[in-house]
Amino acid sequence: MVHALREIQRVLRPDGLLIDLRPFDDRWPVEVTSARETHQVGRLLDLEFAITSDQAAERAIEQAAAEGRFIREEGEFFPFLYYWDTPNEMQEFIAEEWEEFNGLDQETMQAARSAWAIGDADSRVRIRMKMLITRWRKSGIE
Repeated sequence: MVHALREIQRVLRPDGLLIDLRPFDDRWPVEVTSARETHQVGRLLDLEFAITSDQAAERAIEQAAAEGRFIREEGEFFPFLYYWDTPNEMQEFIAEEWEEFNGLDQETMQAARSAWAIGDADSRVRIRMKMLITRWRKSGIE
């Protein structure tokens, strides 16, 4: 990522902006929700690859800032929600798409199935991801 940040800094116009937008693993909540209510039934497991990837990305952007390549202007966390109609659809998605990053333990999966089964007719399963967005301004250093 260090090389990518140097290339971004090279091609950005003077005083250009870099938007750093990425998920931030933080044992995201697993919830069963309907129009009437929401129940947190557990949390995802952050796998080692996700943790080391987050740390590497953070080190790279902090190194670029320390070198004077970018100046942090603003940053915050916000939720991004993934929805599925059934707990099984969620489980399949995690196994196929997030297999290196996040895991789902049996206890959380069973709690999701139970809450969904006794929930309202419009009940769905969701994961509340923690997203990081930060605005960095290119500095005058080349």
